[in-house]
Amino acid sequence: MNYLQINKNAWDKRTEVHVDSKFYDLDSFKKGKCSLNPVELNEVGNVEGKSLLHLQCHFGQDTLSWARLGAIVTGVDLSSNAIGQANALKNDLGLEATFIESDVCQFGREHTKQYDIVYTSYGVLCWLPNLDEWANTIAKSLKTGGCSIL
Repeated sequence: MNYLQINKNAWDKRTEVHVDSKFYDLDSFKKGKCSLNPVELNEVGNVEGKSLLHLQCHFGQDTLSWARLGAIVTGVDLSSNAIGQANALKNDLGLEATFIESDVCQFGREHTKQYDIVYTSYGVLCWLPNLDEWANTIAKSLKTGGCSIL
């Protein structure tokens, strides 16, 4: 059994549902609504001009919310459908962002760029087969003095 492939297939299907759901409210987001909650905004603080890596970014709403706030953003997600939707949304809104389709642990093994902030959101841990490797990805991706918001 290939756990990552099963998980990817599941998230590819979820993305199709989530894009049209009231929960994600894509129409309001496209009109300028921020998808981030006050607790996240307060914890992270001013992101203007800072590099931000968003692991397990789904279809990019939070990533693009950080971009609207001035961060230089990179989003990573396992789902090809999610990354496709994120790139379409980025283009529709005329925002700058880089989206990478990758398992987060594989991303950590292959990428050496470091960021001021590494961010993950709700519900990401239960999908991971190896928390140690995920944590190493975060640690390796942070610049000296950077912060992670998990």
